[in-house]
Amino acid sequence: MKILVTGAKGFVGKNLIAQLKNLGYTDIYECDIDTTAEKLDNYTNDCEFVFHLAGVNRPKEEKEFMEGNFGFTSVLLEKLKLHGNKCTIVISSSIQAALDNPYGKSKKAGEDLIFSYAKETGVKVYVYRFTNLFGKWCRPNYNSVVATFCYNIANDLPIQVTDEKKELELAYIDDVVKELIGVLNGSTNYIQNNFYYIPVSYKVTLGKLANLIKSFKDSRENLMLPNMKDEFCKKLYSTYLSYLPEDDYKYEVKVNSDSRGSFTELFKSEDRGQVSLNIAKPGIVKGNHWHHTKNEKFLVISGKAVIRFRKIDTDKVIEYYVSSDKLEIVDIPVGYTHNIENIGDTDLLTIMWANEVFDKENPDTYFLEV
Repeated sequence: MKILVTGAKGFVGKNLIAQLKNLGYTDIYECDIDTTAEKLDNYTNDCEFVFHLAGVNRPKEEKEFMEGNFGFTSVLLEKLKLHGNKCTIVISSSIQAALDNPYGKSKKAGEDLIFSYAKETGVKVYVYRFTNLFGKWCRPNYNSVVATFCYNIANDLPIQVTDEKKELELAYIDDVVKELIGVLNGSTNYIQNNFYYIPVSYKVTLGKLANLIKSFKDSRENLMLPNMKDEFCKKLYSTYLSYLPEDDYKYEVKVNSDSRGSFTELFKSEDRGQVSLNIAKPGIVKGNHWHHTKNEKFLVISGKAVIRFRKIDTDKVIEYYVSSDKLEIVDIPVGYTHNIENIGDTDLLTIMWANEVFDKENPDTYFLEV
């Protein structure tokens, strides 16, 4: 299918085109502000489907609202009509089309125009009134508070929270693209009062949004992973990472070293415990303690080791020999004192997971030789 995408270099356009290509669509006509009239004429003559995403939302002069949001739509429809092209059209509008402001009026004019076009020609049209959108590749300090907050916080720049209690409704770009491609495949059913909508959206206050994004930055220091069970938090964190400076993708973690080796906490979470890296020198034994409730999993990723267990009220010692030659995870049960010994000639590297974040006030760790 030959697909025309206007606003191809914009936020929604870039994400949509990238996914169309992922899905194997190759005949994509990418139209943007620098596309010549001749090319647009050829595109409108040949295309079999139109995603009309072009628009103006932050012009230098107020008149550009109508020129960009109504005027170009008029040009596009006239060219399609001239070529007798009755392909389906998807157009992006805005929830502001219901408001009495210059931007809203221009979007409403574009909607009215395409509805009239559909009535006149019989062409199938899908008009989406997008709410506030967020995701990768959205321009910061322009018209998206999410993009601005993510960019500024990631780059140590100040943000302004005008009203912490102000509620926003946000839609994630991947959900938007999924819905638009659903139209292409004939699988969308989300319509209300003649307008189509994105079925997944999130409501959040400005204050909570700012605090969440700040917590993402803080996670490099406290090692606390965001709550990935929360769909909005997961999508917002992905968005935040896309705004990191290119020279700031890596960060140091605190390594606790001594003559035996080292112990480094890597990640923590409120409901999934923590992951650490334990390094032991050859011949070194680490551990010799037990827990009431804390449980762990050990995975040797380099070297050779023996892991020993003894139930605290017995003399029986259980041994498990493990190495990086065969990756095996060993569960550390409660009520058993345990240790791990490096029996190889090189440093022993062990990934250790604990079901809870270490609490200095309640470590639940009791020394006892195996």
